[in-house]
Amino acid sequence: MNNVKVVFFNIPAYGHTNPTLQVVSELVSRGHDVRYYSYDMMKKSIEMAGAQFVSCDQCDFQSQLSKDEITRVGKDIVLSTNVLVNTTLALDGMIFADMKEYHPDCIVSDSMALWGKLIALKLNIPYICSTTTFAFNQYSSKMLKYTFKEMISLMFSTRKANKILKKLVDKGYPIDNILSIISNDNHTDTIVYTSKMFQPYSDTFSDKYEFVGPLIRKLDYQVERSKQKTIYISLGTVNNQFLSFYNHCIEAFENTNYDVIISIGNYLNIEDLKPFSNHIKVERFVNQMEVLQCCDVFITHCGMNSVNEALYYGVPLVLFPQTPEQNVVAKRVEELEAGIYLKNNSVIEIKNAVEKILNQSKYQTNAICISQDFHQCLGAKQAAD
Repeated sequence: MNNVKVVFFNIPAYGHTNPTLQVVSELVSRGHDVRYYSYDMMKKSIEMAGAQFVSCDQCDFQSQLSKDEITRVGKDIVLSTNVLVNTTLALDGMIFADMKEYHPDCIVSDSMALWGKLIALKLNIPYICSTTTFAFNQYSSKMLKYTFKEMISLMFSTRKANKILKKLVDKGYPIDNILSIISNDNHTDTIVYTSKMFQPYSDTFSDKYEFVGPLIRKLDYQVERSKQKTIYISLGTVNNQFLSFYNHCIEAFENTNYDVIISIGNYLNIEDLKPFSNHIKVERFVNQMEVLQCCDVFITHCGMNSVNEALYYGVPLVLFPQTPEQNVVAKRVEELEAGIYLKNNSVIEIKNAVEKILNQSKYQTNAICISQDFHQCLGAKQAAD
């Protein structure tokens, strides 16, 4: 293949960016030219992968949201549409000037960086969707299982979102409605960063979908395991403001001989937690790749990236999802019997779930089975192809 120019767009989130970096490196190693529109927090990683970085920080409306709004992004369709419209309009002038000068052969954008898709449609540039969650169609979407009240709310929210989109229509973007932008279809080339085995209803997707497996950042050193069982607890970097949940975890494992590692993120103060013993370590952030190589159970919010990473290393899960999409991931892990879904976050429920996983070998056996499937995927080479 001759040298091609590829443009990437993404959102300011490590879980959405990191899987693409191996694809960038693969494309660059083949002699292709990659330009990556993202945010300054990702600059170093993107440049290390070999791409030309272009800052979109001046258009980062997500970072201007309140803590409450940040937790609602992805759940509140009106709020998410506002972020989409404002970002796209802010990028409009800069991007179109760049595209006319650069003449890319294709645009790859994250499924949540919808401005990349809109720009590709407006300029009639071949488009590839990069999906770090499960792919959703009419079959897999049923797993979201909205209640009647949620469905009514969604209907009204969709109408409001479609009105907000008129600003983009007035700018020449070819949009019918919000669902036509956010939904997967069988005609769009799509890279999905999981395996066909793990993707629900994978046989209902067309051959336009490439299930390349999770692209995991591998360590070039071995991590020494503790002699004790190790429990890792993290609710990710966004929906993680649950002081009572962390306190329940501390209470559940206070009088055990487990090594416990808790990552609480940026928003909470460690001083506000209950007092804890030396075998419990609480950090703002940890090197998750290190921890997963030496832990026995992971209590997780079920973000796709975290679940992929855990299962890649054969770690069974205790499942505590916070959004409809995370709930689908949790249900899939539960279906494959590689984890246990928490009915609630009580002390006894958390402790019982962990002990059940440690005492019943099927959970680790099934996690290892998924791990073996992940390792057989072709990864970045398949995505680049």
